[in-house]
Amino acid sequence: MNVKQADTEINALLADLWKRHLPSMHERLKTLDRAALLAAAGRLAENERAEALSTAHKLAGNLGMFGYKLAGSVASEMEHILKEPTPETLGHLAALARRLRHTLAPHLG
Repeated sequence: MNVKQADTEINALLADLWKRHLPSMHERLKTLDRAALLAAAGRLAENERAEALSTAHKLAGNLGMFGYKLAGSVASEMEHILKEPTPETLGHLAALARRLRHTLAPHLG
């Protein structure tokens, strides 16, 4: 098998894996959206922050694996904010959540 064939097979496998991963991707985005709304309202509880932090961490890694580097970078930025939140940084979550959805929109099926 030559390199081009291997790349084609890898891309096909990643596309299939992405399709199977879409339901959990949608749930993870909802989790981050909810956390961003709660943070904007000043009502983000510790358990919700921890769940959003875990979700952002998973997305940062997964999105990079699928080749969505910009989306992975946005998720990483959200992770950083959720790791050490301040009132100022929490205010940025809603914009980042919108940016993440906008970046991924063409790929969310």
